[in-house]
Amino acid sequence: MSYAWSAALQEAAFAALTGSAELSALVAGRVFDAPPHADGPEATGGPYVTLGDEKAEAWGAQGLTGAVHEIEVSVHGGDAGFAGAKRVAAAAAAALEALPPLAAGRVATAEFLGARARRTREGGRRIDLRYRFRIEG
Repeated sequence: MSYAWSAALQEAAFAALTGSAELSALVAGRVFDAPPHADGPEATGGPYVTLGDEKAEAWGAQGLTGAVHEIEVSVHGGDAGFAGAKRVAAAAAAALEALPPLAAGRVATAEFLGARARRTREGGRRIDLRYRFRIEG
C-alpha cells in the first residue's frame, strides 16, 4: 500500500470537477481544495465546491496490492433552499463518474457511498458527497 496514490486521486478528482462544463457553469469555475476565506472575494457570489476529508486503508487480494480511499466532495450553497445546491451536487457527481486516469496507480472500482444535505449555521446549504475508490498499484 502506498499513500502516494492519494495525491494522484486528488489531482484526478480536481481535474474531473474543474473540467466539467456543466459544473463550471453552475459554480462559475469555483472548485477549491479548501474553502475560501469568509472575507475573501471567492466566498461570495453563489455556490462553490470543495474537496474534503479522505480516509485511506491498505487493500490486497490475489497478489494485487493497493488502497481503498474514501473521499468527500462538498457543495456549499448560499441559497435559502436546497434546489440550487442539489443541481450543483448532481453535476459534481456526474463529473466524478468521468474520473481521468491517475498519474500513479489505477482505479479498480469507484462507488458512490451516499450524501448528506444540511443547513449551515450561517443559513446556507451544504451537501457532502462520499465516494470510495479502490486503487491498484
